[in-house]
Amino acid sequence: MADLPTHTIVFEILTRLPAKDVGRSKSVCKQWYALLSTQDFVKIHCSRSVVSSNQRVLLIDDLMCSVRPIISNNNDYGPSSTVTFPFHHQNNDVSILSHLNGLLCVCLNHTYELLLWNPTTTAFKRLSTPDSHGFYINNLDAIGLYVDADDDYKVLHIKRRSGVLGVYVYSREVDSWRNIPFITRQEYLSPHFNWSAGTFCGGTLYFTVCECWIGGTNVVICFDVNSEQFKEISFPPVPSNGMVQGVLVNVKNVLHMFASTGMFEMTIDLWTLQGDYWIKVLSCPPIPPISLSLWCDITHYVTNGNWFVMTKLGKLFTIEMDMKPFECFYPVSWFRGFKGAVFVQTIVSPSI
Repeated sequence: MADLPTHTIVFEILTRLPAKDVGRSKSVCKQWYALLSTQDFVKIHCSRSVVSSNQRVLLIDDLMCSVRPIISNNNDYGPSSTVTFPFHHQNNDVSILSHLNGLLCVCLNHTYELLLWNPTTTAFKRLSTPDSHGFYINNLDAIGLYVDADDDYKVLHIKRRSGVLGVYVYSREVDSWRNIPFITRQEYLSPHFNWSAGTFCGGTLYFTVCECWIGGTNVVICFDVNSEQFKEISFPPVPSNGMVQGVLVNVKNVLHMFASTGMFEMTIDLWTLQGDYWIKVLSCPPIPPISLSLWCDITHYVTNGNWFVMTKLGKLFTIEMDMKPFECFYPVSWFRGFKGAVFVQTIVSPSI
């Protein structure tokens, strides 16, 4: 290795190391520290980190949180490692709102503050400001984390306050918030509509906007992260004879939606977005064997081909996609809503 050029060692070898090993490699010498801290190195390392073997499940439990690898062959977690929160918080206080490339956007429930946090490196950045930006209210606000064409990580914050909608963008590059225009239907500002967290896919953030009763209106709001323009597209044509919920998931840079309908028995269809139209991928029969209940979230795609299903009461299941249509659900672990995320371990920093 001593005969190899430094550039080859750094960008062809070290970019393939696990994130924690990159951190250790920075202590080799000042030159390596400088090279491994460049945005070019971080970007290449991040692109090579998005593999199934690097996926982790982060579970939050009161004062502590743990990170576990996913064991693909038996749909279970591997041994856990404890992560100590690097910021002050209270019991049952940290909610995960969005995640992208190893960064988590979280809210401290007792102060309403938003933070960007990398649990692998433990680095974090507070997004709150004295002029009231960066404060999140559950059930009224929506958050989306994305990266634009200039490789700037940004947070889109949609705020509903007393019938008034405000949309703000935080830029990691300039470390500030700014307002952007968004004109939408007045009824979407009502608390009767539930806005999902944003799902980033193909240069666009997608939000589901669902009315909270049977037969209500359901739409998808799209935000082009480079032009910063919004548009509305329709929901998949699902039955409206029960509560309707759509959960968006990015699968290999193609947007999918699990649309669940029903009351005590849930019917779940998988759709994929082509242009502005939804194409049904598969259907499953009603699911009575386990108590998915009314509030069922398909939360994450696992790169071995399986999916995670999480009930609002906190139970987590996986769906094996190579089985006949949803023949089996496998219980995995206790998992509370807003208390976990599937993410990849990277060295992406929450601040520049």
